[in-house]
Amino acid sequence: MRKHTAEPTSPRPGPPSRSARHSKPTRPWHVGYRRRALLADISTAVVTSAVVLALPVGSAPAAVRWGVALVLPGVWLLMLQLFHGYEQRFLGITTDEYRAVARAALSLGGVAVLGSWVLHFELARGLVLVIVPMLIVLGLVARNLLRRSLLRRRTVGLDTQRTVVIGNVRTVGPMIRQLQQAPGEGMRVVGACVSGITNGGDFSSEVEGIPVFGYPEEALHAIDLLNAEVVAVSGDPDLSGRALRRLAWSLEERSVDLVVATGLLDVAGPRLSIRPAAGMPLLHVERPAMSGARRVVKRAVDWCLALGLTLAALPVLAAIAVAIRLDSPGPVLFRQTRVGARGETFSMLKFRSMGVDAEQRLAQLSAAADAGNTVLFKMRRDPRITRVGGFLRRYSLDELPQLVNVLRGEMSLVGPRPPLPAEVAGYESDAVRRLRVRPGLTGLWQVSGRSDLNWDESLRLDLWYVDNWSLVLDLQIIVRTARAVLRGKGAY
Repeated sequence: MRKHTAEPTSPRPGPPSRSARHSKPTRPWHVGYRRRALLADISTAVVTSAVVLALPVGSAPAAVRWGVALVLPGVWLLMLQLFHGYEQRFLGITTDEYRAVARAALSLGGVAVLGSWVLHFELARGLVLVIVPMLIVLGLVARNLLRRSLLRRRTVGLDTQRTVVIGNVRTVGPMIRQLQQAPGEGMRVVGACVSGITNGGDFSSEVEGIPVFGYPEEALHAIDLLNAEVVAVSGDPDLSGRALRRLAWSLEERSVDLVVATGLLDVAGPRLSIRPAAGMPLLHVERPAMSGARRVVKRAVDWCLALGLTLAALPVLAAIAVAIRLDSPGPVLFRQTRVGARGETFSMLKFRSMGVDAEQRLAQLSAAADAGNTVLFKMRRDPRITRVGGFLRRYSLDELPQLVNVLRGEMSLVGPRPPLPAEVAGYESDAVRRLRVRPGLTGLWQVSGRSDLNWDESLRLDLWYVDNWSLVLDLQIIVRTARAVLRGKGAY
């Protein structure tokens, strides 16, 4: 434990404060969230139905369009229910909520096509080609707006669940810190029950500022006293097997949720599943998905999107090139050797944002770097940056030529940050895993702080991406990149 959060030395800190005696909310947060989700999904279906009626979609007669428009809202809600679109454990937290929307829409389209073929009913393909994309796009936008609203409420302490953490003294503190640093998860820790505490020494009744209400054996007393809605088990050798099962039974009677830490770090939910074996529920961890056919799919999506973006950005690219030439002497493009997948080097392209003597001045400026990153040189007010270069860097426009690197297959649209050879030479064994995939034009590092991140945070995000990649994750990062670039925060 850290020094300022001394280990608790007494299982009984005394009566809880008045704030610990809040009554349980009359309506859990997920009830209101589910209600808003239902209204949003109905609105999505109604708008889609209106488009089907208003536009001459395909060759479908008016009677067919009216029939589809009338049944679509009910069928859409049914499909979302079948694909767990309203299941509490997914609402507002995991990407499974988004997956439910996409799978429901695609399955609806498949059922419509198959049903029309089996029943020999002529359903214009144009209807399906309009309805399915609209349901996906509008459905994802609606859920995203709901989740953003939920996050804003949780950051001010609303729509949270009162949580009691149970576990060993070595694991309770880290879990409490992580939950406190992630208010968006909605778990507000109000108490802890800790094993492994010692008697004697300095008295302390708190862990990370959270009051301790005894040992894990006394957890039910604390749960009732605090009106807890969630119990989080952080890891305790004495709280497993039968003891954990009995705790689950007692929580079931109280309608309290139970979550148990697996001990695995940075493994996304889709890679985890329960695999029963010999009467035991074993946690099965899937291997990372960036291999085989999935790698081919990612490459195909990268190439198509990069080509489209390059063609669309041609006027912008030309204007930037002219501005650079007029602003300072030197070439328009800056080429730098970077390390790609499997340690292969390539020449990364960028618009030149510094003077031509930037490399020669690097040594004398290294000591003045103030970004707090011990591996990557970053400086908030780098005097080498030109006037046009400052604007380009603020909005990441200097990185647009890297679309050419994506088309060549040297980079991906989304991936870890492309490192310099000097950085790779100093990598520890964990960091080398970043080189299993192509580096990206953007990535989690871009949407989570950009240059404000220290090296450990950047490395953790890159490793998480390598282990948990999916196309849905790539799309989320691309959307978040647009927002991060427009804000211009953390770029220098």
